Amino acid sequence: MKKLKVPTKRGVLLDGVLFGGGSDTVMIAITGIHGNFYSNPFYYNIGNTLNSGGIDFIYAQTNDAFGQIETLNVRTNEPEIIGSWNERFAYTDDDIDAYLTYAEKLGYRHIILAGHSLGANKVIYYLSHNHDDRVEKFIFLSPANLTHMMSGVTDREKDYIRSEVEKGRGDRLLPFYFMGWVQCVAYTAYDWISGMLNNVHVERDGDFSQAEKITHTGALLIGTLDRFTYGDPSGFLRNINDHIPTAKQNKLIFIEGTGHTYQQKEQQLSMILLETLKEWGY
Repeated sequence: MKKLKVPTKRGVLLDGVLFGGGSDTVMIAITGIHGNFYSNPFYYNIGNTLNSGGIDFIYAQTNDAFGQIETLNVRTNEPEIIGSWNERFAYTDDDIDAYLTYAEKLGYRHIILAGHSLGANKVIYYLSHNHDDRVEKFIFLSPANLTHMMSGVTDREKDYIRSEVEKGRGDRLLPFYFMGWVQCVAYTAYDWISGMLNNVHVERDGDFSQAEKITHTGALLIGTLDRFTYGDPSGFLRNINDHIPTAKQNKLIFIEGTGHTYQQKEQQLSMILLETLKEWGY
C-alpha cells in the first residue's frame, strides 16, 4: 500500500491509498460519510484481492471520511480541518475529478469509478453531468437512501438550519447532532436537506433525474440485509437501475446475509468485484 495526497483544484489535499502499482487498470472507490478503513475494513479485502488479479485499487477518501481530520491546502499553504462537520456537497465534482486526474497522471489506461454508500450517490451525481471518457465503468456499492437516513430530522430542525443559512450563520456548528449522530455546521446540514445527493429512492416516483442522465455502464451491488431500504434491498437496487438509460447492460449483484458495510462477507464482496472486472475484460 502507498499513501496518496491528492490535490483538489480548491487546494485541499485528500488522503487516499493505492493498493498495487504497475497495472494499466485501476478501480477508484469513493468513500461515504465516515466510510474510512476503520468503519469499512472491506477496503483492505478489495485492494488485496484486486491486486491478486492484476488490478490496482485506490481507496479514495473525500471530505467526510472522518468527522474531522487535518490536511493541507496547497493553494494557501495553510493547514485545514476538513470532515463531515464542514463538507459542502458542491465539492463532489472537485473531489472525484481530483482522483481521476491523479490516476490519469499515474498512467492508468482503464479507470473504473466506484463509490460506497454516500460515495455512490456522489458518483451518480458526477456521472449525471460529467460524461467523462476517462471513466470506463461504474460500480455503485450500497447507494445511500438519504430519505431514510434523514427520517429522524424534525421540521423544527430543518427550519433552524435554513434560518441559520439565511442569516449568514451557516458556518456555525448546530446545537444538535444532525440525524442524531453528525456534528456539523449549518451549511453542511443544509446541503443534506437540499436534495443535491438525494438521488436514489425506494419509491418508484422518487427523483431519479440524475440517474436518468448517466450514459456509462457498470454494476450495482447491495447486501440483502441493507437496513436503509425499508426491508427491500433488491427492489431498491432494481429501482435505481430501472431509471438508468443503460439498465439492460448493467449488472445487478445481491450479496446474501450481509448489510450496508458487508459485515462478514468482505472477502466474498471482493471476489465478486474481481470476477466482475474480469468479465468486463480487465
